[in-house]
Amino acid sequence: MHKSIDFPWSSAIIPPVIALSFTNNHMTLTWESTYAIALELRRQHPDVNLEEVSLGQIYNWTIQLSEFEDDAALANDEILHAIFQDWFEENINGQ
Repeated sequence: MHKSIDFPWSSAIIPPVIALSFTNNHMTLTWESTYAIALELRRQHPDVNLEEVSLGQIYNWTIQLSEFEDDAALANDEILHAIFQDWFEENINGQ
């Protein structure tokens, strides 16, 4: 018989993991860093209307970030949508 286990954090909101790497005390962003990218894009484009932002704009803004050090060709719609979603949720939560 399978017994269900309730973990104390199961109903809590768990913040997303930020995938960052540091090289010579310099933060670098990769496509795996969707949350960190979203935060940086939000910081650099505070007045943007997210309803008007395209995935193409997110792609262009991301590869232009000075901290971004990944292969631009590895981007896909799933990654770009994840960045958009993280950015959108941060705007809603007002953090």
